[in-house]
Amino acid sequence: MDKRSGLRLCHFGTARRRRWWGLRRRWIYIYITFTFTWRMLGVFKTNQEHDLCSLTCLMKEGLHAVLQTSNNTTVPDKLSAEHYKLAETQVHKDLEMQTFAGPVFAGLRRSLDITEEEYHRSLSSDGCYLQFISNSKSKADFFLTNDKRFFLKTQNTREVKFFLSNLKAYMDHLEKYPHSLMVRFLGLYSIQIPNKTKKYFIVMQNVFYPDERINTRYDIKGCEVGRWTDPASTGNPVTKILKDNNFEGKHIILDKQRSWLVDQVEIDSAFLRSLNVLDYSILLAHQPLHQDELDRKHSFSNLTMRTVKSMDQDSPAKEDPPTIPLLEGYSARLASDTIDNGSDHVQNTGEHSGHGIPLQEINLHSVNCTDAELLEFQAHHRRLLPNLKNSVHVIDGPKLRYFVGIVDFFTVYGVKKRQENLWKSLRFPGRAFSTVSPATYSQRFCQWVKDHTK
Repeated sequence: MDKRSGLRLCHFGTARRRRWWGLRRRWIYIYITFTFTWRMLGVFKTNQEHDLCSLTCLMKEGLHAVLQTSNNTTVPDKLSAEHYKLAETQVHKDLEMQTFAGPVFAGLRRSLDITEEEYHRSLSSDGCYLQFISNSKSKADFFLTNDKRFFLKTQNTREVKFFLSNLKAYMDHLEKYPHSLMVRFLGLYSIQIPNKTKKYFIVMQNVFYPDERINTRYDIKGCEVGRWTDPASTGNPVTKILKDNNFEGKHIILDKQRSWLVDQVEIDSAFLRSLNVLDYSILLAHQPLHQDELDRKHSFSNLTMRTVKSMDQDSPAKEDPPTIPLLEGYSARLASDTIDNGSDHVQNTGEHSGHGIPLQEINLHSVNCTDAELLEFQAHHRRLLPNLKNSVHVIDGPKLRYFVGIVDFFTVYGVKKRQENLWKSLRFPGRAFSTVSPATYSQRFCQWVKDHTK
């Protein structure tokens, strides 16, 4: 071997070692980042020491200015195509804020009985936003309002374009099925900070509100690969989101409301399949029902309020609430669930102290409903909502209160996901992973709910 060949080999060996060391450093960085994020799971105040303090303060300041102006805006009775395309720009100090489809989201908030004052107060309160760090693969930043009622989530440009292009379909679905389990998006905004990239963010209801008594949360996709979270406590005040494999051996016990849940998940997933999306999840949590909550659940006064709420949860474009029909089959199930053997009266106190509501007290004639209204009630697949602020995401079983919502439905099954599907098919033969066709994903998603509910 001559001297020149030896130098070439030496140079090749050095370059190879450099590449190997660079790759090693990269993996070390990924490992440290992952470990740090894992240990920091939970909810943290974005105070002055927080990395995102500046962003959240500017978001709050911009929202305060925007919502102060929109509070005086009248929501139209009927939405037009132009309302869905509307993008209003407002300059506040050095900030440029944009509000997308403002009247559409205002109408949705109204249909959920969220006043503009409540919405404004929650998003621009004096308290700091809370950053929510989860074990999600999403690159988005999540924030909670100080009262934990609403989530703010940053979105990329592709997600915003997809959502706006399907906003009309989303609103039509919620109008047809007012008690849908799909998370309610309450506003879409962007903020342009000088010398910074424009940030898009969306405001949505917190499925787990109120969360004071919740201690376990799940994110369910209906598959097995990568769907396990170590539940062991690290000693930090963390909020761990458990996954499908953590739920094995457990069930959602709903008794008479099981069929409603199964049917609604099928309706919602069919809609998402029509949008050609996948990778959405069911957020699930539960807490025990206190005895006073069990008592109130069967009181006649509470039943009346729940019926009004269930009928008033309607289209954003409708002004007048309808009369108060009960779905015939549901009223019968309620009666059978609450009738006291041998008792034929309602407790004057409104409490359920061992006595139930007689069948004649909750029959269809007592609420002055018509056949057409009953058919509409059934066609829109409604249920008797609990008398709570977050009622569409709360379902009471015999002993537990469940919080259920479908989230994260912006992933389109495009070329990239098809390639990922092919790679995972080779990598995990015969196993259930998340990246599959929307039809397969939807079918498997619904099957998981059927298999894990009683």
